[in-house]
Amino acid sequence: ETTHNLELVAATPSSALGSTRNKPDMAYCQKIFEVLRAHEIEHFFYIGGNDSSDTVRIVSEEAQKNGYPLRCIHIPKTIDNDLVGNDHTPGFPSAARFVAQAFAGANLDNASLPGVYVGVVMGRHAGFLTAAAALGKKFPDDGPHLIYLPERTFVLDNFLADVKRTYEQYGRCVIAVSEGIHDASGEAIASLLQPEVERDAHGNVQLSGTGALADLLCDEIKAKLGIKRVRGDTFGYLQRSFIGCVSDVDQREAREVGEKAVQYAMWGTQDGSVSIKRNGDYAVSYELQPLENVAGKTRVMEDEFISESGTDVTEAFRRYLKPLLGSGMPDAHRLRAAPVAKIIKTS
Repeated sequence: ETTHNLELVAATPSSALGSTRNKPDMAYCQKIFEVLRAHEIEHFFYIGGNDSSDTVRIVSEEAQKNGYPLRCIHIPKTIDNDLVGNDHTPGFPSAARFVAQAFAGANLDNASLPGVYVGVVMGRHAGFLTAAAALGKKFPDDGPHLIYLPERTFVLDNFLADVKRTYEQYGRCVIAVSEGIHDASGEAIASLLQPEVERDAHGNVQLSGTGALADLLCDEIKAKLGIKRVRGDTFGYLQRSFIGCVSDVDQREAREVGEKAVQYAMWGTQDGSVSIKRNGDYAVSYELQPLENVAGKTRVMEDEFISESGTDVTEAFRRYLKPLLGSGMPDAHRLRAAPVAKIIKTS
């Protein structure tokens, strides 16, 4: 590749190298080593989230068992923001920027033609991305008015009561829902709607394949609350790599974690996972943490980020997320002058 084209790719979202959900076993690793040996490769970089970090751990351990001198480095990247040992992960800030802007737009539409809007956002166990919807609010009566996260148990009756109360207060209601909301037993609400669930190689239930969760919640609101105008969306893949919505902070840090990974591989003596640490109001530094500290583990939203009601975020979360969204966030405005007094009186 030319340097010019590499720079263009660096400014483009998604995974230019491709992606996979395979979990390697011993035989799979042997095939990997066979290819790497043929090309005389001694450094292995793998980009992704907690499942990917577990893959790096497996490859690292198998390489050691086989006496193959392979330096294995995990590079963080997940829009779920659920890697332990990280302040945040590359991919999340840009996806959060998209979610915040999408809900800001949905709120404008909902305000012009009031009703109930339900937006389902990715996030299996961690609600960071769904919570980002709160950063789209500007005025006190803006949506999302309610936010439902997998860190809190979802109770349908409570949900309906929340919607009813909000609708009566504002004459409308905008709701952000994580795809991973679950009942008291820990069963995902989305999986309860499907007679058969699909799982990937890592054992994760596929939650984003349909709009079933949004449809269920909308149907319940219509049936139980008698509200006629109820609409739902499932963001799905749109939030993963929306090309018109990239955080410049995210873009810079994604590049830097890759550079740090190469430095750790070339100059270090240990396999590991690159992690991002926050310093002060907003600066970052990078560390290499042991793979076993990260592999297969999941970070969830801290309690300090979730309101006491469980249906909103706190100011601490807003302070945490705001610098990650990057520069040039669009700003919504509204008419402020009082309506002209009626001249013609209707009976």
